[in-house]
Amino acid sequence: MHIIIIEDDPHIATLIAIHLQELPAEVEIFHEGWAGLDAALTGSADLLVLDLMLPGVNGLEICRRVRQKNQYLPILMLTSKSEEADKITGLEMGADDYLTKPFSTGELVARVKAILRRTQHEKMTLEKKQVRFAIGELVLDLQEKTAFKNGDELTLTAKEFELLHLFMQHPGRSFSRQQILDLVWGEQFEGLEHTVNSNINRLRAKIEADLTHPRYILTAWGVGYKFNNDL
Repeated sequence: MHIIIIEDDPHIATLIAIHLQELPAEVEIFHEGWAGLDAALTGSADLLVLDLMLPGVNGLEICRRVRQKNQYLPILMLTSKSEEADKITGLEMGADDYLTKPFSTGELVARVKAILRRTQHEKMTLEKKQVRFAIGELVLDLQEKTAFKNGDELTLTAKEFELLHLFMQHPGRSFSRQQILDLVWGEQFEGLEHTVNSNINRLRAKIEADLTHPRYILTAWGVGYKFNNDL
C-alpha cells in the first residue's frame, strides 16, 4: 500500500507516517504543496493525507486538481478548528473525510482504515464488471468461473480462484496476509494468516512452472504477496 502525506509541519507529518507504516504501508511525505500535488497526480498512491494550509498551493486546490484527474484516490483532509467552512468545501470538492487538529493517532488510523475499506469495496464493485482477465499465459473468466494456463484449464478450489482473481485484478499491488484474509475470506473470518500461505502455496503449484522461482505470485518481503506486473 502506498500513502502520500502532504503536511508542512514536520512533526505532525512524521507522527502520521510512523503510525500509517504499521498498516503496513509505504509512506511518502511532502512538506510543500506543488511537490505533493505532482506526486499525487503522477504516482500510484492508495491514499492521500492532505493538510489544508500549505506553502505553494493549498489543500483545497490540490484536492480539486486531483479529483479532476483521479476520481478514486481516497483523500483524508487535515484541518484546524478555524477552518470549518473549508471542511465543507473540501468535502464538496471530493475529499472522502476530514480530521480536525489536534487529533489522536488512534482516531487517525481508524479513519484511514474506514476510508480504505469503503473505497476498496467500491473499487472492487466496479472491477467486478470486468469478467475476463488475461496476463501472461493465464486467463481468468469470472462469468464461466474458469481459469486457463496456455489454453489448458486449471482445476482450482473456490478460494484458489478468488485468490487468483484478487491478484490478477491488481497486478503489482502488494497485499498483506491480513488484507488477503479480509478480502477473500471476509472480515469476520477468524482463521490464521497461515491459511493464506497454505492456499497460495497450493495455487502456485498449479500455475507456476518453477516453485523455487515463481513467475506470477511473488513474495513482497516484509508485506505479503503481489502479482507480477512485468509479464
